[in-house]
Amino acid sequence: MKLQPEMTGDALTRLKRARGQLNAVIEMMENGEDCRAALTQLAAVSKAIDRAGFKIIASGMRHCGTARDRGEEPEMTEEELEKLFLALA
Repeated sequence: MKLQPEMTGDALTRLKRARGQLNAVIEMMENGEDCRAALTQLAAVSKAIDRAGFKIIASGMRHCGTARDRGEEPEMTEEELEKLFLALA
């Protein structure tokens, strides 16, 4: 399934935010800042990346469901989507 802008808008926003947070963590580490603050930010990055992945899968499930409803063959099977979902879990 190809990523389409209407399917990835929110996920892309989350990933861009995570990129900024990750850059901040790297700077904290390079500057020898407090490990608690760096780990808190790193946890936020991790959560943002996970949520972006789940958003993409949810969009894919909707996209494939809509295709099925129109009588079309979806780009991915439910089993393939489930496998991707479980890879993130």
